[in-house]
Amino acid sequence: MKNYVRWGVLSIAQDELLPAYMKAMNAEFTAIASSNIKVKEIASKFRIPKIYDSYDKLLEDPDIDAVYIPLPNALHSHWVKKTAKNGKHVLCEKPAALTFNETEEMIEVCKENGVIFMEAFMYQFHPQHQRVREIMDSGEIGGLKIM
Repeated sequence: MKNYVRWGVLSIAQDELLPAYMKAMNAEFTAIASSNIKVKEIASKFRIPKIYDSYDKLLEDPDIDAVYIPLPNALHSHWVKKTAKNGKHVLCEKPAALTFNETEEMIEVCKENGVIFMEAFMYQFHPQHQRVREIMDSGEIGGLKIM
C-alpha cells in the first residue's frame, strides 16, 4: 500500500506549492503539463519526472492520483470537472469558482466521480486560528455572543 499522493499540476506553479511538496513525506509531483517554454526548467528544478504538452494528456496518466489547478479563475470550473471525470482528486486554487452555480456543478461532478475536491484556501490551517480558539475558550476577551 502506498503512503503518498502522486500529484500532477496543470500549468506552472512554482512560487510556494512546489517547494513545499518537495519537503512533504506524503506527496510527490509526478507530472506537469504546460506549453510554456520554461516547463523543462521547472520540471528539472523540482524533480518532476513527466512533462506533458497538454492538460488532457496529464489527466489521462494512470500514475497520477490528484491534480493541482492553478489556472486563471475563469478556467477552474472546466478543468475541475474534467479532472474529476478522469478519476483524479482535485486541489483548485482560490477562488475555486466564479459563481454559485459553477461551484454546485463542480461539487456534483466530483461527487459523481468519487473524488475529493478542495479549494487551496490555506489560511484556515494557519496556527493563529488555534491561538484565537484558545483565547475564546479561556474567556480572556469575554463571553461569545455568536459563533
